[in-house]
Amino acid sequence: MGQGTPGGLNRQGLPGDRKGDGSNKKEKKFEPAAPPARVGRKQRKQKGPEAAARLPTVTPLSKCKLRLLKLERIKDYLLMEEEFVANQERLKPQEEKAEEDRSKVDDLRGSPMSVGNLEELIDENHAIVSSSVGPEYYVGILSFVDKDQLEPGCAILMHNKVLSVVGLLQDEVDPMVSVMKVEKAPLESYADIGGLDAQIQEIKEAVELPLTHPELYEDIGIKPPKGVILYGEPGTGKTLLAKAVANSTSATFLRVVGSELIQKYLGDGPKLVRELFRVADDLSPSIVFIDEIDAVGTKRYDAHSGGEREIQRTMLELLNQLDGFDSRGDVKVILATNRIESLDPALLRPGRIDRKIEFPLPDIKTRRRIFQIHTLRMTLADDVNLEEFVMTKDEFSGADIKAICTEAGLLALRERRMKVTHADFKKAKEKVMFKKKEGVPEGLYM
Repeated sequence: MGQGTPGGLNRQGLPGDRKGDGSNKKEKKFEPAAPPARVGRKQRKQKGPEAAARLPTVTPLSKCKLRLLKLERIKDYLLMEEEFVANQERLKPQEEKAEEDRSKVDDLRGSPMSVGNLEELIDENHAIVSSSVGPEYYVGILSFVDKDQLEPGCAILMHNKVLSVVGLLQDEVDPMVSVMKVEKAPLESYADIGGLDAQIQEIKEAVELPLTHPELYEDIGIKPPKGVILYGEPGTGKTLLAKAVANSTSATFLRVVGSELIQKYLGDGPKLVRELFRVADDLSPSIVFIDEIDAVGTKRYDAHSGGEREIQRTMLELLNQLDGFDSRGDVKVILATNRIESLDPALLRPGRIDRKIEFPLPDIKTRRRIFQIHTLRMTLADDVNLEEFVMTKDEFSGADIKAICTEAGLLALRERRMKVTHADFKKAKEKVMFKKKEGVPEGLYM
């Protein structure tokens, strides 16, 4: 018994025993091992300060991207703010100065300002200026004045008291010269001039033809006339012919009265003459018409007053402009006067005034033509006989004939009549002749 019992107990769990084959039928399948994470030698972990300073590799997420864009926007805003602050610090003194100058201009507003000339620019803020009433001054230039347009010789506006430059006159032309230019052509034409055929022919040859056909004078080998003077009794049509020239020509027409050339301060008269001819030369071809030239062109004599000497200086400048060192080019001059005997011989000599055209009192043929022109639009009665006034022995000028026709129309209008009668013309003639003879009735001393 002792031998069988232990042997039976020991054989129960031996590996060679095939009693357990039924429980281990389901065995696991073979699975290969996972590939290594890296190829090569295995890196050792770094230790020490280098391992502490090394940043781990972080993959950016969408949340990190939004944060980055927000930080960039904040950075741009801070840069703009910094630039704005820097500009404010830089521009604040200039704005304060401009505000100070603006307050000065507000104080100036409503007060008169002087017109002067800029003689020399010292720097951006200072210049030397002069006016016609005093010497030259060293003054400041206000900040809002456009420095780029300032140049020596230009016209400027100055403070009335401290004479600092507060503005710039844009137009370089003297204001008095600019108003002399005839912008709108007169309505009078050559057809409105009764008679004066010879005078019209002469002024066309002397003024219009050299401007329109200069080659004709070159072919014949002569220089065209520089100027022409119209002289004769008052009312004979001198200014009317000049208006007709302005109407018919396409050249620039400058009209000036001799008395306009007489200025108050020394040097202003000659300066105005120079400016007049400079503008005429810039706008050439041009015609300069000076009416009543005897206001400045009288004979020279020993003057005792400053005003008379200034008039003579103005005439000397006019002589220089008519025939001086510089050529006049396509600038023609027409002078008009009814006192040619009082003019200086230097003004009338050939080379300055090459053509002298006389305007006599109208003859019978010219009177008839002038009456026809002025009565063309009038409603005349059947009893009107204009030949009675044409054949009269009274000395009528063209202006007198126009005055008779106008006065006759006013007499008919006074009586509310629509037609002018012969009696109206007779009354008008007596009235005009009474005024012409300075209050002496017609036939008083016969």
